[in-house]
Amino acid sequence: MWSPSTGALFVAGPDTQAQLAVVEPGTLYGVRLPPGAFPSVFGVPAHAVRDLRVPLSELVPGVRLRSFSDMVSFCASRVVVDPALAATASLLRSADVASAAWEIGLSSRQLRRRSLDAFGYPPKVLQRVLRFDAAMRLAWDGLPFASVAAEAGYADQAHLAREVRSLAGVPLSQLIRS
Repeated sequence: MWSPSTGALFVAGPDTQAQLAVVEPGTLYGVRLPPGAFPSVFGVPAHAVRDLRVPLSELVPGVRLRSFSDMVSFCASRVVVDPALAATASLLRSADVASAAWEIGLSSRQLRRRSLDAFGYPPKVLQRVLRFDAAMRLAWDGLPFASVAAEAGYADQAHLAREVRSLAGVPLSQLIRS
């Protein structure tokens, strides 16, 4: 993330709960990495910075980036997504953890370790985040919230509402307005 008013470049680790920040509109820009790319870009396992905001210079000593476009170029030049990790994320969208591990050829314990390193979350939490991401796309497309809940795999609209508030810190209606 880059703040033009301060010139600060920092990395937002994977979040397990809402991280609300007060910023002026238009003053914060970010690069969103593909799932599993964090370790290749920053050289540390994703779980090492879970729920943290860390100056880029602490993760990658000696890096000298002066602008957001420098940050984009830096990330793009280092992104490597392991096909097995992409398959993991894809499988976890529709299968339970044990089935996904079996399909990939890993034990549940191995899948947990790899998931923590690559995504910052254990597989069950990753499933929760992926389902939330799918729900957000549907909501931004204008689907009614009950349809969003059904299509994204929530038990009902109330379950969707609880998960959105837990992960984003605000109700879904407020989140899609921002």
